[in-house]
Amino acid sequence: MQSTRPTLFSKGKISFIGIALLGLIQLMGPNLIISAQAQTQHTSKNSQSRKKVVIQSNKQVGFKDLSANKYSKGSMSLNPELFQRKSERELSTDTAGNPDYRIARGCMHRSFNEDNLPQNIGIENRQFSEFFKNQTKTFFSHMRGDCIPYAVAYGNRNRFDSLSIMNGPIQDPKTEVWTFTPSAVGGFLIQQDYLKDEAKRYTEIQIPLKDVLYDPRKVGDKLPVELVWDLNSLIKQIYAEDNSSLENTHSVVRLIVDFGDKDRWAQIWAAEILDPKTNEVYANAFWLDRGDIPGGFFTGTGESIERTFWTNPLSYRRISRGVGNVPVGRKASSKTVSTKSKAKIATAPGQRYRAHMGIDYAAPIGTPIFSVANGKVVHLGLSGAFGNLIVLEHPGGYHTYYAHLSSFNPELEVGNEVRRGFEIGYVGITGRSTGPHLHFELRKDGVYVDPYAPSMQLDLWSMRDNESGQLTREILLLGSPIKS
Repeated sequence: MQSTRPTLFSKGKISFIGIALLGLIQLMGPNLIISAQAQTQHTSKNSQSRKKVVIQSNKQVGFKDLSANKYSKGSMSLNPELFQRKSERELSTDTAGNPDYRIARGCMHRSFNEDNLPQNIGIENRQFSEFFKNQTKTFFSHMRGDCIPYAVAYGNRNRFDSLSIMNGPIQDPKTEVWTFTPSAVGGFLIQQDYLKDEAKRYTEIQIPLKDVLYDPRKVGDKLPVELVWDLNSLIKQIYAEDNSSLENTHSVVRLIVDFGDKDRWAQIWAAEILDPKTNEVYANAFWLDRGDIPGGFFTGTGESIERTFWTNPLSYRRISRGVGNVPVGRKASSKTVSTKSKAKIATAPGQRYRAHMGIDYAAPIGTPIFSVANGKVVHLGLSGAFGNLIVLEHPGGYHTYYAHLSSFNPELEVGNEVRRGFEIGYVGITGRSTGPHLHFELRKDGVYVDPYAPSMQLDLWSMRDNESGQLTREILLLGSPIKS
């Protein structure tokens, strides 16, 4: 990136960014105080919940070996519920989501009334404006540069969801970001983040856009194998077709990556398509870690792009069959119809149908199949009409099914935990299959979900109210600094 501005991200082989020190400041109200110590303990707990169990294993990167004695490879009695087909009508889940969620970002020119920033960027909340003025005096004393970077999120009916502000358009060890969110018990919360801590966790990488789109081998030289699928799927979603001219330019994909260790999965935390000369960002996305459900990517405007990840188990794919009724044979008997001429004509035999739950992706035998999200292998083996079947269990009551496989990844066993993008098996024609394809299913609490149904909005694909602050914070911390 050609720039003379100070930056926390170096251009060398390895560069770092730190995100740490979460603190809650005094809430509005005489009786409600959240201490920084309590927030630190909460942050530590969340960090621990994301860590993997330490496993001494020489197996392929991308999964953990958590095999237990009660599981056996190819077990058919693992859990009968896994093999019961239930209708989507039985699904009882909050599918409303937050379709009105949106984010605005900018860099407001500094002035004598900096504490009026909420009103100046359109936040119509008098109580919050007063709170903001009372709490930000020390923040503005640390300002650098001629503008104040901000990212603000709005929910239903233009309700204020979160606001993150940065002490200048500069990313270096002195950079700090404050994030304001409404409290569930009244008043507001403040979280402070600094770039000077945990500097070894994140690495910035820049890869030519053309390589990401057309040359995965070059990408594989810079990223762990499981992140190549992740990046390819991500860029295909945020790269607008009307920007196809960018392919013939020097545009790059700027990544902030955690390469992980024995306790953490490798993870892409931010991705931007930008012009390295002007630093103009054409598209971006940020990863949110979500403890109770699988994490996901959201764009810098607050749009979820997770639905496509959950329907993308193949790099090569063609949908050959969706949800509906499938002919399974004809009745043995036929009937005759008398005409006015008294001639008897035999009608076609009656057709029988069965419900088809799932999506069939036609692909050549041996095509690699990838896990669509982090999860645990709860079934691996033959299962009747499914043929060779893998079932993955994901947080939040979700399961994904991969059927008719020709073979499995030989390193995989029941009990393993696998990362999104891990190669779990290969397209085949086993079980009740008339041609090579992958039969894929997504289930919530045992109930089949059609991931292509426009009306279906799972919590996987929506921004929840308590996650707004995390996204606006990461936009400022991990995204390219915005200038006025």
